[in-house]
Amino acid sequence: MSSGQREADVPNPAHVAIIMDGNGRWAQMRGLPRHEGHRRGLEALRRTVRNASDLGLSVLTLYSFSTENWRRPHAEVSFLMGLLRHFVEKDLAELSAANVRVRIIGNRENLAADLRRLVEHAETSTRANTGLVLVIAFNYGSRDEIVRAARRLASEAAAGRLDPVAIDEAALAAGLDTHDLPDPELVIRTSGETRVSNFLLWQAAYAEFIFAPVMWPDFDRAAFEDALAQYRQRDRRFGGVSAPADRSVSVA
Repeated sequence: MSSGQREADVPNPAHVAIIMDGNGRWAQMRGLPRHEGHRRGLEALRRTVRNASDLGLSVLTLYSFSTENWRRPHAEVSFLMGLLRHFVEKDLAELSAANVRVRIIGNRENLAADLRRLVEHAETSTRANTGLVLVIAFNYGSRDEIVRAARRLASEAAAGRLDPVAIDEAALAAGLDTHDLPDPELVIRTSGETRVSNFLLWQAAYAEFIFAPVMWPDFDRAAFEDALAQYRQRDRRFGGVSAPADRSVSVA
């Protein structure tokens, strides 16, 4: 089967996750301050959400702020926090009108009270929507997520409500932030970097990865469609083997 035939037979993934990387470098390459790269990155986020809906995706997960990003300069962190506030306050009505359901994953314990309220408002006000599920990974780290899930299981076991022998993959997955979402079939990272940076380590165990050279502010419809086309050409075996090709070889 040719790659063209395979692509034609394979639908787009239902769940795409994106590591939005390259804002700072995009700005530096143009002699601009880093915050201008983040501002343009927000425009790319809006564009990508619209494109995901147009392309028929069910879930789009965007890695917007990691648990490690707190190490960045205070001014940059403050600007990124402000972008989240701006996005929720400015875009939420439009997203809701487009039937988009918003989910926020990540550790909320150390977020400012007003940010927690914004996050909760974004989720509750769009909960009844039935279109694209937009998942924003904010203050998110996959190791932190897995540790939090493990702590919940340990507490249940210590209280006698859970037999440790009964703990399996499903039990741990049920405690993850994404417990009610399908796993991503495709993970895209922009900017040419080829690492996963503590993103959806459990959920992306069998995802396809595409490392696109384009910086996030320049990620457009063409770049998105190119990544989806590459996905459709992949041979996804999940630990098995490919279906045998049609070979005209007789066995005596």
